[in-house]
Amino acid sequence: MTQRLNNLVQIDVPESDHEIDMTPMLDIVFIMLIFFIVSTSFVRESGVEINRPEAQTAQTKESAGVMVAITANDEVWIDQKLTDQRMVRPTIERMRAEQPDLGVMIQADQQANTGVLITVLDQVKLAGVEQVAVASKSVQR
Repeated sequence: MTQRLNNLVQIDVPESDHEIDMTPMLDIVFIMLIFFIVSTSFVRESGVEINRPEAQTAQTKESAGVMVAITANDEVWIDQKLTDQRMVRPTIERMRAEQPDLGVMIQADQQANTGVLITVLDQVKLAGVEQVAVASKSVQR
């Protein structure tokens, strides 16, 4: 009987059966990575801190695409870059060439000159952008 037990214990298993095949797991990881890269939408920031004016009719919207900020010192910032007022139209036209359905969100500081806001708004519309919005804070009721 001991000889029978010894025969049972000495079973040879091929060494290749002990390896774990990682290929299916890597395939799934790469597919998930591609999915997240394709489905991610990036939020563009204006690049400066703006104190927006309050409005009772303000509505919450998703980012329109390009953020244009006008500071209290009447500086114009487009996508975190200081831009001259005369360069707003060419900059927006270049961005619109890359993305035809481009929208623009203008954030003007409460202390900003209204003339600068109108100039920027006019330049954005002359660049051919149809979706333009001016950001404000909603009043707490």
